[in-house]
Order: sequence, then C-alpha cells, then structure tokens
Amino acid sequence: MEQEDWNEDDSLRPLTREGEKQLAKVASAMKKMGLDFDLILSSPYERARKTAQIIADKLEMAKRLKFSDDLKCEGDPAKLIGQLVSLKPQPDNLLLVGHEPYLSELVAQWVADNGGMTLEFKKAGLCKLKADELSLGRCARLCWLLTPKQLELMG
Repeated sequence: MEQEDWNEDDSLRPLTREGEKQLAKVASAMKKMGLDFDLILSSPYERARKTAQIIADKLEMAKRLKFSDDLKCEGDPAKLIGQLVSLKPQPDNLLLVGHEPYLSELVAQWVADNGGMTLEFKKAGLCKLKADELSLGRCARLCWLLTPKQLELMG
C-alpha cells in the first residue's frame, strides 16, 4: 500500500518498497563514505525504525541502534538534547533518524538558531553537523548536506 492511501495511525505507516530500495542505495553510499557511528538513534515510528534498521544492518552497526520518543514527529527538542547530553559515554558520531519537518527544524535551530535559515530535507537525505556541545540554540556547524539522489549516485 502506498503512503498516499494510508489513513490509519501515522506511527504505523510502513516504509514503501520504493523507499526500501532507495535506502539500500543510500546505505551503500554511506558505507563507501566510511561513515561510522557510535550511536544510531531513531524515532520508534515504523518507517523511521525500518530506515534505521536498513542503515544499521548495511553498516554492520545493529547493536548501536536505539530509539527515542523525542525523535517522533511531535518530539520535544529540549528533551532530545537532554537525552543526548546524558549519554555516557558521549557519542562522538551520532546518526539521528526521524521525520520532517522536525529534523530540518532541529538542524536549522542548531546551525542558525532559526535565524532565517530554512532547510528542507528530502526523504533519505543526510547531513553532517559538528558540535562541541549541544544546546537549544545555535551550537553546531553544517559540514555537508547530501540529497538522496547524490547518495544514490555514490552507491
């Protein structure tokens, strides 16, 4: 069933077959890039969960996969930051898997404190931020942003 036809609980909406194919290509590109994560933190919603599992499996990091309610569409950025800073040991490399527009708004807040910066992530897009310390405002630098198409070309 395609997502346009989905009219049930959004948290249960599955990843489409096309989405799974696209993610396999994206995951291959991530592997070629040599990306390594101390933690993969995902929304528990079905399509994000499946996305994170595909990536974790391809990168051989299934044991590093965890879930957070604060990555749901209606997540709380302050609670997410609290959760992240309370992790012991602190992850140096973290992959967040969630939903739009929540993730792009979170990244814009971390990069520009929402000072007029607008980001629009495409499904299966990827960006890298550098932060010395996470906070609710501007605390990170955007290092790169890749669209799914760019990642597929690399895969």
